[in-house]
Amino acid sequence: MGDADPLRLLAEDDEDLAILSAALQDAIVRVGDVSWEPGGRRLTLELCRYCWESVEGGKRVRAGLQLGGVLRVRARDLPQDVPDAMLELLTLDFAPGEAPGGTLWLRFAGGGDLRAEVECVDVALADLTPAWTARRTPRHTVDA
Repeated sequence: MGDADPLRLLAEDDEDLAILSAALQDAIVRVGDVSWEPGGRRLTLELCRYCWESVEGGKRVRAGLQLGGVLRVRARDLPQDVPDAMLELLTLDFAPGEAPGGTLWLRFAGGGDLRAEVECVDVALADLTPAWTARRTPRHTVDA
């Protein structure tokens, strides 16, 4: 895959989610770009994804993430009343419940998270713009 090819991923199980989570690590999300549509049972996020897969390195791209079959969404320790607040997505996890449903966790730096109770794993990620040079590369410290 070349750098010019937009990333398009679907997740329907734990293995798919692990790949999608790796592609989303260090994505930046503006609180105002998180949309919960109870009638459509969708949770949608617009985000700036760090392109870990880029052979050139140091790129970001605007992307959309959509969770389908969402029954309920709960936020913990997120600035919900500050639409311009920025969040850094660390991981996307799934905790099985009554098959095929469960809970999808979007975990953010600083300890906050979004929890989406879902009928089944139905997640789509799509790059929406061409990539641009990132101001900095995300860094992770390892506790010894």
